[in-house]
Amino acid sequence: MSGETNLARLLATMQPELQAGEYVFCTAGPDAAVSGALGWFREAEGVSVILPRTEADAQGFTYSYVAAWLTLTVQSSLEAVGLTAAVATALAREGISCNVVAAYYHDHLFVASADAERALRALHKLSSEAAR
Repeated sequence: MSGETNLARLLATMQPELQAGEYVFCTAGPDAAVSGALGWFREAEGVSVILPRTEADAQGFTYSYVAAWLTLTVQSSLEAVGLTAAVATALAREGISCNVVAAYYHDHLFVASADAERALRALHKLSSEAAR
């Protein structure tokens, strides 16, 4: 097992960080050649792809949701319980939609670009409260 599992420590030390750029979620056929993807997931209906907006535009993809990418820099375990729920609840209280990608080392949040700074403030507040 790798990473932190204690929820209180995860929240207190999550250190959210805003990544540069704008990101979009697109769909592609199962055999489509997609370059520059940040991540993808095969679903029954097709392949969902997360791309930098510039890459999506250059490759002619359509999208409707333009997101900012925030990384929780704490190294969380895939077995940790409650982190996604706590983060989603804090953002929901502020009326912020959040799409979460749990990777091996860190959790990554995609929020509407217009909500990026508000999301960071909400997450810093959650972290400060957990550190008390």
